[in-house]
Amino acid sequence: MRISLLQTTLAWRDPPANRARLAALLAPLAGATDVAVLPETFPTGFDMEGGETAESMGGASCEWLLARARALDAAVVGSVFIRDGDRVYNRLLWATPDGRIVHYDKRHLFRMAGEHQRFSAGADPVIVEWRGARICPLVCYDLRFPVWSRRRAALDYDILVYVANWPARRHYAWQQLLRARAIENQAFVVGVNRVGPDGNGIDYSGGSAVLDALGEPLVELGGLPQSVTVTLDLAAQCELRERFPVERDADPFTLLAGGHCQ
Repeated sequence: MRISLLQTTLAWRDPPANRARLAALLAPLAGATDVAVLPETFPTGFDMEGGETAESMGGASCEWLLARARALDAAVVGSVFIRDGDRVYNRLLWATPDGRIVHYDKRHLFRMAGEHQRFSAGADPVIVEWRGARICPLVCYDLRFPVWSRRRAALDYDILVYVANWPARRHYAWQQLLRARAIENQAFVVGVNRVGPDGNGIDYSGGSAVLDALGEPLVELGGLPQSVTVTLDLAAQCELRERFPVERDADPFTLLAGGHCQ
């Protein structure tokens, strides 16, 4: 499984500019990747006024993702502010070359920026089966909540993917939480963050990474715009799980609807 990380700056509230920049970064990946991962809210940046300019499913960014997926012959994933009925979501979109979009709505809304007051939270995680891998895609602040992403019978996967706008001031937490999710779930973890300042003067230092099931980095990007493609050995991960099956001793609780544990 080849996964490409696109760590880039984002123009504030300028979807055409961001889509153009990302299209240029994606073009060389045609035929050379299986999944291309973009940062959270890639058309606009993490703009809490995004509800005013939120797109619809089938809008410009959805169509753009589908066009890129067809051109690359790969899945392309990132999050967009989407208006669905009378609600607005920070919605992760997983677009594939056959014209499908699977979506996941960010569950944990970042209250320190007021995201929980402006957007609606998602209800359920999703699993995408793609080219022999089971992938659980999540969004930024979800990274802090291990119960939500815990690998279990009802949520079994090979790869966790996080798209993010994670500020530089909490860079150490980003690094350590990615490692923790990989180790506790015995899964590859892919985290793609943005770089550069946003329109609120908040700086982002990148640090996009791929970790293996032992928490060891396969790649760690610095603080500059760049892209990289990593090949994941799913067979080796499966062998590790069979040889060291820690999940058999896991506590039998998980998150239920309504946020209660059992």
